[in-house]
Amino acid sequence: MNVYYDPLDIACKSITGAISDENQIKFKIKLSDAKTCHLILRCDEGEETSYRMRKCSEGFSLVLNSLKKGLYWYSFLADGVKIGKNWLGFAEIGEHTDNFELLVYSHLQTYPKSFCGGVMYQIMPDRFAKANGYGDAKGKRMRSDWGGTPEYKPVDGKIRNNDFFGGNFEGIRQNLDYLKELGVTRVYLNPIFEANSNHRYDTGDYMKFDSLLGTDEDFINLINTGKEKNIGFIIDGVFNHTGDDSLYFNKYGNYNSVGAYNSKESPYYSWFTFQEYPDEYTSWWGIDILPTINKNSKEYEEFITGENGVLDRCLKMGVNGVRLDVVDEIPDSFVTKIATRVKAYGEDKVVIGEVWEDATNKIAYGVRRKYFQGGELDSVMNYPLKNSIIEYVITGKAHCLYKTIREQIDNYPAHSLNCMMNILGTHDTPRIITVLGKRGKLKKERVDMEFETLSKSEYQLGKMGLKCASLLQYTLYGVPCIYYGDEIGMEGNKDPFNRRCFNWNGGDEELVSWYKFLGELREKIPALKEGKVINLTAYDGVIAFTRESENSSLTVAINCGDRVFDIAVKGYEKEITRNVKTSKIPLNKYDFAIFYK
Repeated sequence: MNVYYDPLDIACKSITGAISDENQIKFKIKLSDAKTCHLILRCDEGEETSYRMRKCSEGFSLVLNSLKKGLYWYSFLADGVKIGKNWLGFAEIGEHTDNFELLVYSHLQTYPKSFCGGVMYQIMPDRFAKANGYGDAKGKRMRSDWGGTPEYKPVDGKIRNNDFFGGNFEGIRQNLDYLKELGVTRVYLNPIFEANSNHRYDTGDYMKFDSLLGTDEDFINLINTGKEKNIGFIIDGVFNHTGDDSLYFNKYGNYNSVGAYNSKESPYYSWFTFQEYPDEYTSWWGIDILPTINKNSKEYEEFITGENGVLDRCLKMGVNGVRLDVVDEIPDSFVTKIATRVKAYGEDKVVIGEVWEDATNKIAYGVRRKYFQGGELDSVMNYPLKNSIIEYVITGKAHCLYKTIREQIDNYPAHSLNCMMNILGTHDTPRIITVLGKRGKLKKERVDMEFETLSKSEYQLGKMGLKCASLLQYTLYGVPCIYYGDEIGMEGNKDPFNRRCFNWNGGDEELVSWYKFLGELREKIPALKEGKVINLTAYDGVIAFTRESENSSLTVAINCGDRVFDIAVKGYEKEITRNVKTSKIPLNKYDFAIFYK
């Protein structure tokens, strides 16, 4: 029995990827020597339905109308034999095969169109830029050596993260022209609310910006200057936990409030969960400075999402959306409330979740999450794509990346794919040029990381790899996000060495020019906004694909393998990185070509 079914081939599945609950969808499987075939469709909640398919030329077909929203799994049964999905996502005969995924989302779901096609830039506010005369330290332990090594050694057994370099809102505002030159349209800010640490993930007061960053007026000036340059701002929503040194917990009595730690009569007591009051309480991953929010606290949810709540305050100032820290640790119902409040300010406001796996089928704490079924997330941080790009660039093996791209196109709604936050590095991962230059072989102990640098040859290797990786990041579906300093070749292993101050007195100008070129592509080529990924191929060390929209088409080919490949593309007249009129290019290792028409 020969079989062909590819969910990315519209001749097999009439709609690529997830479908709306109002869509009609047609399945067609090509089979030889089969008398009967059934589509076996199982709702994730357990109910299974067998649909008899109609015999047609070359195989069997079936039309389904208006499935209820939810997550489904399907396979085929031909003459009693299972046909499921193989490793690369194509149909294969055998009980060992997986089921195909089918996500059905609400037809009421909107998406932020203006976000698609843009470029993001992630900033850790303490480390990007400092303008003198702005911000009030208010007792924080300040450093005067901008660019020095962040402190990393434990004090009394704990890494304090309490040394500050003084980056602020005004410093960012004064450098928006630099971001504009990179093609940036959205800036994602790590936490900006009052906090005790330099990363500010231990919120002290949600209703105040950290005084070191500046005043409300300084923030509004930043937002308004950004609007003039078509740059919007996305804030970091840390709604799973607070700091123990906070208005709400007040473990050390530093706030003029009755915190949950101080009294069971505190208005914030229900926000937290105590095992033995007051010193034993639930905290994020057992880190006692980060007491976790009680998942059943409606009072806290109202504080964040209600009228005149935390989100309201920021949205009224003009922020363009929110990135939700550890979103898989807060309930779907809370995520829905957050999204509803954000979207009340316009469907172009964006809600992004921190999810490190496939977010369409994510299970967290025993619960299947519903992020993309409607009313929750627009986007997630695309860690699976990041990891596959890095593996491909280092090893030259294209099929793992090919698999990830196919899987994401098959699983996500098309509009969500175009909103994916495509990353190569973040505040939680080593610097990308260090990863690629060291070929993934990084120091393991922090004491060894302080002086870990790339040799000249390692840097050149990392730089060539970064060009290939960033080209994929910018030209595949989704919105690329630069982690501040990656575009100038900043090095560093994991936290805090990936969080050094931005180097305004140096950096790799060739890399900066490259990122400006990529930004121009995003701005000028319509296919990179909402174009489909088609003609995806992988052979040995080469991966190639086309982004195609109604009036625009771009084909990208990259070689991270060891062999030289001649790439020929029909129907194209110009290769734009070399600015030559040709449709055929020889690609060496770490070489690439971009054909545009």
